[in-house]
Amino acid sequence: MEEINRAVAAGAPELDAEAVLAQARRTLDIESRAIECVAERLDEQFVRAVQMLMAMRGRAIICGIGKSGAVGRKLAGTFASTGTPAYFMHAAEAVHGDLGMINGEDIAVLITNSGETDEIVRILPIIARRGAGIIAICGNSTSTVARAADVVLDASVEREACPLNLAPTSSAVAELALGDALAMSLMAARGFSTEDFGATHPGGQLGKRVLLKVEDVMHGGEQNPTVPVDATLESALLAMTNATVRGAVSIVDADGMLRGLFTDGDFRVVMQSESDRNALMARPIAEVMTRNPTTTTVGTLAFTALNIMDEREFDNLPVVDADGRAVGMLDIQDLMKAGLV
Repeated sequence: MEEINRAVAAGAPELDAEAVLAQARRTLDIESRAIECVAERLDEQFVRAVQMLMAMRGRAIICGIGKSGAVGRKLAGTFASTGTPAYFMHAAEAVHGDLGMINGEDIAVLITNSGETDEIVRILPIIARRGAGIIAICGNSTSTVARAADVVLDASVEREACPLNLAPTSSAVAELALGDALAMSLMAARGFSTEDFGATHPGGQLGKRVLLKVEDVMHGGEQNPTVPVDATLESALLAMTNATVRGAVSIVDADGMLRGLFTDGDFRVVMQSESDRNALMARPIAEVMTRNPTTTTVGTLAFTALNIMDEREFDNLPVVDADGRAVGMLDIQDLMKAGLV
């Protein structure tokens, strides 16, 4: 970045800022209009495509080349991660052995703007002989690929966003949007749940947000700081100090039911109202605790609990079971270490 800054300072060509922004906005306007047109053209062909993919016993083989290939590679990942088995097959590799992946239980999703892409046209007879269905995402509904397809999804555009009307821009966006619309329609039709999504995304923050439960990260058992409701403030402070989770202690009755919460923030407030240290330490915790505190449960998603803590600016959150017993304590630091933030 420093080199770039030096180059600019040394006399890199000056740009007309207004012209740059005008071109950027023009590009976005053209591409957004392309998506609007695709949406307006959706008809029974799209419904048929969803039906075919729902009934499919094999996998969706998404095939393209060039920019359409890049779109196809992304869509294969989206399909697979949202409940539709899929893989990407590069059109150029298909004629060199990759066609062996296809069988009669599969559906080929062929992406081509012109509908005359040579590498895709060449594999049409082989796909047909193998008995696989064909869905074409195509910019030319009268093309060779469109005529060979069982279903054609019209991805035609008025023009490319490229100033020369040459580089695949609007057409690639239209293909991608149609593919995403297919994937999301399938996802909704299957009732694909948050838990299903988590199962296909076990790694990284996305997976943790939909899989990790409060019970997975809370301090429970002997690590859960609690004191009886008839304890003194001093006892509560000792429990807070000796616990693995710092900054809060749950106040419980003889049956372990949560009756209150005491935090280091509460202690700072109490200190300001009592100058006699001995009297302060001897105060019943029931007098200074927060009654009916906000809680969470063991089965709640940890990410949901994190949102509660963020909204209310809590560092700790007591965890209760279905009966209201204090069974754990959440610490914001542990949620951060778990990768939820």
